[in-house]
Amino acid sequence: MFQTLFGDPNEKIQGYSQTINAINRLEEKINTFNDTELQNQTNLFIQRLTRGEHIDSLLVESFAVVREASKRVLGLRHFDVQLIGGLILHEGKIAEMRTGEGKTLVAVLPSYVNALTGKGVHVVTVNDYLAARDAEYIGQIHKFLGLSVGLIQQTMSQLDRRSNYSKDITYTTNSELGFDYLRDNMAIQLQDIVQRPFYFSILDEVDSILIDEARTPLIISGAGETPNVKYIRANIIAQSLIRNTHYEVDEKAKNILLTEEGVLESETQLKVTDLYNLQDPWAPYIFNALKAKELFIKDIHYIVKDAEVLIVDEFTGRIMIGRRWSDGLHQAIEAKENTTIQNETQTLASITYQNFFLLYPKLSGMTGTAKTEESELDRIYGLEVTCVPTHKKMIRKDLSDLVYKTQYIKWKSIADECLDIYTIGRPILIGTTSVEKSELLSSLLEEYGIPHNLLNAKPENLKREAEIVAQAGRKGAVTIATNMAGRGTDILLGGNSNYMSRSTLKRFLDAIFFNFPIEQTLDSNLQNLHNFLSLKIKSKSINESELSSYISIACEKTFTDDPFIITLRAVYQILIEIYNKQILREREEVINLGGLHVIGTERHESRRIDNQLRGRSGRQGDPGSSRFFLSLEDNLLRIFGGDRISKLMDSLKVDDDIPIESGLLNKSLESAQKKVEAYYYDARKQLFEYDEVLNYQRQAIYSERRRILESDSLRNWVIQYAETTILDYFDSYMEKAIFTRDEQDKLLLKVENLLGLPYKINRDLFNQYSKTDMRDSLLRQTRIAYDLKESQIDLIENGLMRELERSFLLQKIDSAWKEHLQQINTLRENIGWRGYGQKDPLIEYKNEAYSLFLNMTVNIRHSVVYLIFRSQPILKI
Repeated sequence: MFQTLFGDPNEKIQGYSQTINAINRLEEKINTFNDTELQNQTNLFIQRLTRGEHIDSLLVESFAVVREASKRVLGLRHFDVQLIGGLILHEGKIAEMRTGEGKTLVAVLPSYVNALTGKGVHVVTVNDYLAARDAEYIGQIHKFLGLSVGLIQQTMSQLDRRSNYSKDITYTTNSELGFDYLRDNMAIQLQDIVQRPFYFSILDEVDSILIDEARTPLIISGAGETPNVKYIRANIIAQSLIRNTHYEVDEKAKNILLTEEGVLESETQLKVTDLYNLQDPWAPYIFNALKAKELFIKDIHYIVKDAEVLIVDEFTGRIMIGRRWSDGLHQAIEAKENTTIQNETQTLASITYQNFFLLYPKLSGMTGTAKTEESELDRIYGLEVTCVPTHKKMIRKDLSDLVYKTQYIKWKSIADECLDIYTIGRPILIGTTSVEKSELLSSLLEEYGIPHNLLNAKPENLKREAEIVAQAGRKGAVTIATNMAGRGTDILLGGNSNYMSRSTLKRFLDAIFFNFPIEQTLDSNLQNLHNFLSLKIKSKSINESELSSYISIACEKTFTDDPFIITLRAVYQILIEIYNKQILREREEVINLGGLHVIGTERHESRRIDNQLRGRSGRQGDPGSSRFFLSLEDNLLRIFGGDRISKLMDSLKVDDDIPIESGLLNKSLESAQKKVEAYYYDARKQLFEYDEVLNYQRQAIYSERRRILESDSLRNWVIQYAETTILDYFDSYMEKAIFTRDEQDKLLLKVENLLGLPYKINRDLFNQYSKTDMRDSLLRQTRIAYDLKESQIDLIENGLMRELERSFLLQKIDSAWKEHLQQINTLRENIGWRGYGQKDPLIEYKNEAYSLFLNMTVNIRHSVVYLIFRSQPILKI
């Protein structure tokens, strides 16, 4: 029945077989091309597109060319399933590919063919490290084929950003891309704009970006008022209030509800009569202080480093540098942690990820886990999810969850399991949900004498991130990691020769140039290699930043005639051969032991995050296993009825250290996760619906700004503004239908004041006009006044009027938009109450937002006209 409704997924994949066969038939022919002939194909493709060929007609040949280039440059040949993934992405869909199936290599195919149009392709990842890695490593294929590759990083200058966005293919992160878009639409000059018009975007970890990140809009803020005393007092009061007496915590909705006793107690302590007084509101500060106390926990949601509160991304476990919670929440947490309370901010520009990525005419993405969110991706983004089969059959064993009564017993059981598996030499990956939990487990494993690597949001642990993840599949390796989404590095059984070789090469060079001790004892082969390298390059002078760049180039396969890089590259290749032999032996041992064992320490609110952790094991047909250890005190179980199971265990007199292993419990857990997912989907859907209203207004304002920046002369623009403003006055006069001399005098006085006329309009003559003549007369006076003002200003400096027009237009649009965002934010916060009056809050919001927008546009027009006509530049002598 489901196949009738939604189609057979196997049929979708089979639909690509004809194209795949055509690509495979071309392989033998393209294999005979020398490098120059292969590289020339890019120019031939571009010529065909300029002659009017459709991009789809190049698919077969371009994919075959990219596959051959990848073989020559990286030594990696695309599997057929990877070609299918590339075709799905090219069609503007989402390709779901299991972890370890080579998604990064898949993105090369559609990014190459779409970049041939010259419109620019954005490959978007979730963090700076992955963007840099992909641009450096995968970018070699594009460079070999003659395309330019750009990279956007957080620390880049405006000039560098502009240069990198102009490349054929640009690797960046979702946040940098979004913030650059907002900054571009606040630019004062055309040359300050860094991005080109959007064309095609490929999102890596698409579910993380479009689902997880979609709950938080991108906001650029400016300084606002700073009532720090309010945050400090609110924190003191919040700490004194008692849970379930003065306030209730809704953990499902992550909200705080003040009871009547709580309101009275707060008002008594503050010595105010109304907590919700609009002139001096205290309620938002109390609510934020209580949220900071109950719902935002140190070392889970944030860490404190150098007296600064830093947000931890709940989905990737990384620190979100430069990001702050909005609406005073961050300040409330700073007050709670007794750190410096930074200035409250005012929104200058904002956009949700939903509306931002819908700006792309063509959008696609890839991930290992999108099927659970298929309906949302289709409804909001119009993106179809297609599952790509694995290259080799998945043989990982996913064991049923073990549920313990208490947290203490759970962690002890995890440590026991680690000891048992470590003893036989199997590698273990343990996923935790917070910094706090990862450090708790780390200290427990230390007590058990189990050597391990710790990877969490703390900066000291993140430095070796790629190396730790890359070597997590070695024999006896034990790795603890907070959320594994977006780590971007494959866990290869036996180890990763590329990372091992690169790491050893760096140790060699650190020892040679900076006298760093080599950490590990070298065998004879490595010692000889170190001595050889030392003799070859000891005369060279180099600093640390240059060294990093040299190592990156040495690990590439691009052409170079630099003898230093040639020497490094030779040593790197020898290291790869040495480690490959070692890894092959170790890989066989690990496979015989059963592969990587993944331990989950808690169920996440989203099933996708659990699946991402599991997916680290069993890549490319490798053996492996996974198991989740849970307790009835875990957040998810506690919120969704863990107390009932606990009572049942007590009544059955089940020992605390005996776990429950039940299919029924697993189903109820999955049901709880679905409820949470549905709740967050509703939240994202509501955010999208409300932001969609603002989005039309945003596009109108940003389009207006762009036209102003691109226009050479704004004279006609401002005259039109002036004429419309004068007609507003005239229409208002006509609507009154009281054509007395007094009313007419008021109208003409308003016109004279606005236009700054150096003479009075003849009242007697104006009184004799017909309505049409009156109208025409006022428009004529407007043009005369503008010509007079222009000639007066241009006497001071030729062309100054054009600069004033541009400056006043941008200034007024930006200040009005800032105020509008503030009003819209207030409207959104209060519109929900309309539901109690049997009115749909969304429809009410749309109507009022439209009225506010119309008022804003009139305000902009009137302000610009007034400023220009009343401006009096001073002539400097």
